[in-house]
Amino acid sequence: MDTSTARPSEVRKLIRQGKITGQTSGMCAGYAQANLVILPQNLAYDFLLFCQRNPKSCPLLEVTDVGDPTVRFMAKDANIATDIPRYRVYKHGEVVGEYTSVEPFWQKDFVGFLIGCSFSFESELLEAGIPVRQIEEGRNVPMYMTNIDCAPAGIFKGKMVVSMRPLPHALIPKAVMITGSMPRVHGAPIQIGCPEAIGIHDLDHPDFGESVTIHPDEVPVFWPCGVTPQSAIMNVKPPIAITHSPGHMFLTDVKNVQLKY
Repeated sequence: MDTSTARPSEVRKLIRQGKITGQTSGMCAGYAQANLVILPQNLAYDFLLFCQRNPKSCPLLEVTDVGDPTVRFMAKDANIATDIPRYRVYKHGEVVGEYTSVEPFWQKDFVGFLIGCSFSFESELLEAGIPVRQIEEGRNVPMYMTNIDCAPAGIFKGKMVVSMRPLPHALIPKAVMITGSMPRVHGAPIQIGCPEAIGIHDLDHPDFGESVTIHPDEVPVFWPCGVTPQSAIMNVKPPIAITHSPGHMFLTDVKNVQLKY
């Protein structure tokens, strides 16, 4: 199957069967992808508030009912406990493992949050003739911790995480316009061309994902990233939390065009 042109429901079925476990950049072109956070109910309100106060990093797409892993609005016949290629399980702020299903960890008080992902706008960039380097190189997008403080909410606080895509100078205005029209999947870049200004000093060693080639005529462009909640979770250290593994997203049935202004 060519996963770049496949329907999300077809790819989710293969993910559920354990046949796809890799990162999802470039899959299901034209359809939105989503980050995932699963928390116990007693932390859900604070996290919801954290998302509302940090809409660039955490643009909220859907919240599940308590104890129910079923997705109701962003996809049909989908389950957040089985339909992501790779998950991370945190206990007291530490990653205890990565899994292709989190059904064995499911609790009756869990609440799931689907958060917009910058992979969603990549097909729009490609259609406009703008290169997406990690897709070209078959790698996971590079992601970096910054010195930008998120707005705190209840017990949640932390620094913004950004994803980076190198672009030729001439194509940056077009990329800003395209992504700026999609605020529910992070919107316009947060920084262009000066990583040191946001606390990034080594582009070759991202905090998450993999490094990509930056050509001499290109500039690093940084977008807010849905891995930001994982940073906040590590600060809070809840007894248990579950997220997607960076780069391994939930494939929705919603077209990107539906998430534009």
